[in-house]
Amino acid sequence: MSKPIVAVVGRPNVGKSTLFNKLAGERISIVQDRPGVTRDRIYADVEWLDRKFTLIDTGGMEPGAEDIILKQILQQAEIAIETADVILFVCDIKQGVADDDIQVANMLRRTKKPVVLAVNKVDDMRRENMDVYEFYSLAIGEPIPISAGQMLGLGDLLDAVISEFPPEEAEEEEEEAIKVAIIGKPNVGKSSLINNILGEERLIVSNIPGTTRDAIDSPVEKDGQKFIFIDTAGMRRKSKIKEDIERFSIIRAVAAVERCDVAILVIDANEGITDQDTKIAGIAHERGKAAIIAVNKWDSIEKDDKTMNKFLKDIGNELAYMPYAPRVFISAKTGQRVNKMLETIKTVHENHALRISTGLLNDVLIEAMAMQQPPSDKGKQLRIYYVTQVSVKPPTFVLFVNDRQLLHFSYRRYIENQFREAFGFVGTPIHFIVRERNEKN
Repeated sequence: MSKPIVAVVGRPNVGKSTLFNKLAGERISIVQDRPGVTRDRIYADVEWLDRKFTLIDTGGMEPGAEDIILKQILQQAEIAIETADVILFVCDIKQGVADDDIQVANMLRRTKKPVVLAVNKVDDMRRENMDVYEFYSLAIGEPIPISAGQMLGLGDLLDAVISEFPPEEAEEEEEEAIKVAIIGKPNVGKSSLINNILGEERLIVSNIPGTTRDAIDSPVEKDGQKFIFIDTAGMRRKSKIKEDIERFSIIRAVAAVERCDVAILVIDANEGITDQDTKIAGIAHERGKAAIIAVNKWDSIEKDDKTMNKFLKDIGNELAYMPYAPRVFISAKTGQRVNKMLETIKTVHENHALRISTGLLNDVLIEAMAMQQPPSDKGKQLRIYYVTQVSVKPPTFVLFVNDRQLLHFSYRRYIENQFREAFGFVGTPIHFIVRERNEKN
């Protein structure tokens, strides 16, 4: 199930980044009292009233600006608007309705997307409330007075935002097709891989990094199984981004991972596993997606009997947090092992949705505790009463214990490994929720 995306937009210095930081719960964006400070779009996961969504911060929009950087910021914000499900339009009550506010409002109105209008810096709700009425002139909806700095009115604002989301039932509709996001750095062969699977040159392939700017959906059926492959713009380090628009392709890639069932991280065999690869893989891991590591261009390197083992060792070291992801060595150019990769996609997708009965889970748990006693601290030993599975995608289990502080990370990993040995779960992360028996919820 993909999370809705909410883009925070508005002209410079109206408090967008301050609002973003308050809603995200941490200081992520750079905040300075100077227009145009937020150059990079930042994203964070937010939850309100059990609704989860991805929040995007953007640079200030100045539609009439001639400065090249301000033009780029405007272009980037337009990409954010295009990507978003709901737009959070922020204005400043101290400055009133400015010409740029009117132009931004006109632009947002043309998108036909839901817009929530926040009037920021209302530090005294009683004294300044009348001034809020001026913003009705934007004809973009009811203005909601807030003070991001003092955290006033944020509950009403979030209520308005989530009211624009599609019903959860609609988001959870099952589809026959397996949605696969192809992620990775620029120029590792993501588009070539999809073209090989499709059997046609549907996507532009170039040796120029960053050729693919949009997330593109390509449906295909293989051996009776329907797939939707989502190609994404290559992600690269911020210091190496030369075209500002690439910076914002990352959000499209995040959005693709959000709505995919399986994420395939494509690595260039000539470059080996890099720090950037580990960060990109982390996007899929943190969101609990089924994952596969595909080492592409395997046909183009010199090999001996130790080459593959060395590569596997390097991947294991750099991606130690996701040992569950199967590794496949492929060539998008020649089609080497691409069919095997398709079979692996089906396998990890099934494991991602695998549900195990409570009886079987507890049989494995009891046997695991018999083989390795639960840890103790200061004479008090951990007791795990039972375990039950509460959800899938990813498989999520609740462990009921006497004291959650006694369940060390190493013993939790031991239990996870026992579950994997007993039930497989190849290609999918496993999540644990720890509850003490006297907790009601």
